[in-house]
Amino acid sequence: MMKYLKYLAVGLLFGITLTKAEIISWYRIYEMFRFQSFHMYGVIGSAIVLGIVFTQWIKRRQVKSLYSHPIHIAPKQFSVPRYLIGGTIFGLGWAMTGACPGPMFILVGNGFAVILVAIAAAVLGTYVYGLVRDKLPH
Repeated sequence: MMKYLKYLAVGLLFGITLTKAEIISWYRIYEMFRFQSFHMYGVIGSAIVLGIVFTQWIKRRQVKSLYSHPIHIAPKQFSVPRYLIGGTIFGLGWAMTGACPGPMFILVGNGFAVILVAIAAAVLGTYVYGLVRDKLPH
């Protein structure tokens, strides 16, 4: 049980950071989808830039995991319809619930129990996708 304590600590720090930065705020998400504020676009853009920088750093330095295993980043094949459809569904869900999947759990931690309905719907949607995945065009 003690080995999972570091993950709990990182999760708590992540949750506090997102709460203090107002990333979990329904109003901030509403502003983003109405193009009324740069706040969320700045956060998302910063995350994308940092992700690119760290991914390149991992690839070029051949960084190993905490357990000394080599980190291999598999190349992805880009498919416009796949990402367009998936992004649209993701964005609609985000707009309707007012929450991105990650912060949904932070909202529960902040006392917004109604988001459990959205979490249940996300789990159900993931399960259904697993059932029909082989029949979908990838």
